[in-house]
This record gives sequence, structure tokens and C-alpha cells, in this order.
Amino acid sequence: MSRNPLLRAALAALLFCLCSCSGGEQKNARDTRPAPVMAVPARAANVPVVIKAVGNVEPMATVAVKPQVGGAIVAQLVHDGAQVAKGDVLFRIDPRPFELAIRESQAKLERDKALLIKADEDLKRYVTLKAKDVVAQEQYDQTYAAAKTLDGTIKLNQASLDRSKLDLEYAEVRAPIAGRVGTVMLTTGNVVKANEAVACVINQISPIFISFSIPERYLSAVMARQKKGPLEITASAPGELETQPVRASIASVDNAVDTKTGTIRLKALAQNADHRLWPGQFVRVGLTIAELDNAVVIPTQALLDGVTGPYVYVIGTDGKAEARRVTPGPIVDADTVVEKGLAAGEMVVTDGQVRLAPGAKAEIKGAAGADAKPTDAQKADAPKADAQKADAKPAGEGAKQ
Repeated sequence: MSRNPLLRAALAALLFCLCSCSGGEQKNARDTRPAPVMAVPARAANVPVVIKAVGNVEPMATVAVKPQVGGAIVAQLVHDGAQVAKGDVLFRIDPRPFELAIRESQAKLERDKALLIKADEDLKRYVTLKAKDVVAQEQYDQTYAAAKTLDGTIKLNQASLDRSKLDLEYAEVRAPIAGRVGTVMLTTGNVVKANEAVACVINQISPIFISFSIPERYLSAVMARQKKGPLEITASAPGELETQPVRASIASVDNAVDTKTGTIRLKALAQNADHRLWPGQFVRVGLTIAELDNAVVIPTQALLDGVTGPYVYVIGTDGKAEARRVTPGPIVDADTVVEKGLAAGEMVVTDGQVRLAPGAKAEIKGAAGADAKPTDAQKADAPKADAQKADAKPAGEGAKQ
């Protein structure tokens, strides 16, 4: 009985040692296990350099229609939102006062023409009598002045008649441009004064302008590109598919840079025959100013910000992770162009960077590959990749995202 406690103590000590050794071996196995990551090869592609901006749709012309003569509106021939052509009658103002004015002017003109005939005959007689010294000079002068005065009066009456005819023409309020009518603010029965009340507003929407601003640093590139030929933009309204954008040609570049925002305003002209664009609408604008040939492109999510600048994790041919400093270029959709520090074909980590440190083993999982073996493209581009490493290896950026 006395030996049993000693035996039990020895067995417990042996069991503890075995468990400690097993735990240490498992910990070491976990420490040497490769970190699972997602990676894709950097690819070479022809990448368009596109300036993204938010634009505003503006009518090519807008006119506030006002009656040019006063009177009562007797007919409203337009309604809200109507599409009108240039010259269409929108309203009719009571024409009777203008018709009366025309008849009055015509009567005065006919009367003065008859008086002028009589005055001309009198002047001819006085010219003959004056040559014979039968009449005094004063009587001749009065007859001459009367004839010339009537001649001027007839011209004045003719102008009054023309004015009355023009007023009668203005009694029909016509559309000065083709376009779409907004809210009609005058209806039948309203009495208006000349050039005071706005009857409606017409916007010309086909063709139509797209106005947008870009940073001034792109101005020289835009001007250089315009010298080579017409420059086009694509525009998509909110809620529309960007695969079917509206295309428009650059119509003008503003004559000054906005010093407050450091931007320059451009206008593009879209035909808008299908009326997809509407005045006041906001659109997403894309302006292609150049194309990069054989640029190195990687997913934007692979790019990390470090203390010394942007960097990416590259999986080398030995399966180890390397923190490579790069110089990013333009962003195109979900990809970023790498201008310096990376070669096409190198495996770039896109997910799982938090598990990595410089020199750590990595195992590629997912669509990019089932193991950490390098791809054929990576092997072929390995010499080129070594030449890119001069600007790589930022210190202390192992686990920073």
C-alpha cells in the first residue's frame, strides 16, 4: 500500500513530460506552416488613360418666352412639357386692337397721299407763276413747304402702318427656338403687358451640352490630344448601364482655370436624338486622353500603403513573400497601373497580406492556384523581376495594410 502513491506520482510526471514535448512540436509545426494567400500574376496590357469626372447636362439654348405686345390672351395652344418646333404658335393675344390700328394707319396714309397730290399740283403752278414774277416769293415758299411736309407725313404714316402690322404679328406668340416647353405660366384669360410676364421657358435639348471640370494638370494633355483630332467623352446617367454610354465630342475648353478649385471647365456636345440626357441632370463622364502600351497592371486591392510609400507583396519562385515598393500610375476600373517596381508575370498577393511578413513562406490558394508553386510566366519573367528589385524591400512594412 505504501508503494502505490509513489507509483502514481511517477506516472503523472511521465505523462506531463510527454504532453509538453507534444505541445512544443505542434507549436513548431504551426510556426513553419506556409501562410495561405490569394495571388494573381501581374499582367501586361494596353491601358487607356481615362479622366473620370462628374458632369452636368446643360441645354444648348434656353429662352424665356414673353409677349411682345400687351392684351388679353384668347388662346393657349401649348401645354406643359410639349415638344415644339421653331415658329410654332404658343399663344394668341386678342388681335382686334391691332387690326383697328392698321385700319386707322391705312386711312391716314390714304388721306395724306391725296393731299400730297394736290400739294404737288399747286407747287407746279407756283413754279410757273414765280418764273413770270406773278406771285410773291413768300407764297411760293409756303406752297413748297406744304408739299414737303405732306411727303414726310406720308412716310410717318407708312411707318405707323408697318408698326401696327408688326404688333398684329406679335399677337401670335411663337416659339423662337425648337425645344421642350417647361411649365406654362400664362393661360387663356390672362391680361399681359408687353415684355413683362414670362409665358413659358423653352430648352433646346437636342443637341445638348455636357459640362464638366477636370484638374488643371490634365490641360496640356487635353490640348495636345485635340490637335490630333476630335476628342470624345462617354457619359452615363445614374441608374444606366455604363456599357452603353452616350458619346459626345468636346465642343469648347474654358478660357481660364478656376483659381479657387484648380480645375478647367470643358463642354461636350451630344446629339441626344433619343433624349436620354435631360437639362440639369448629373452624369458620370470619362475622357480618354492617351493609351499606355504594354503597361503592368495589378488589382488595386493588392496595393498597400507603407511608411516609405506604396508597396505590394510578391511571391517569389522560392515561395517566399517579398514586400516590393512600387510606383503606382492611373487607376482603371478595379485595376491599377504600376509604373515602376514590378514586372509582368510576377505573382502579386491580393488577399491575406495581414498573414505575411518579408521572407515568410506563402501558399497560394483559390482561383490563382492550389499551391505555392510558381507559374510558367513567373519563371520566364524571373530575370526581369530581379532587375526591378533595386527600388524594393521597404523596411518595417511586413504586416501593414
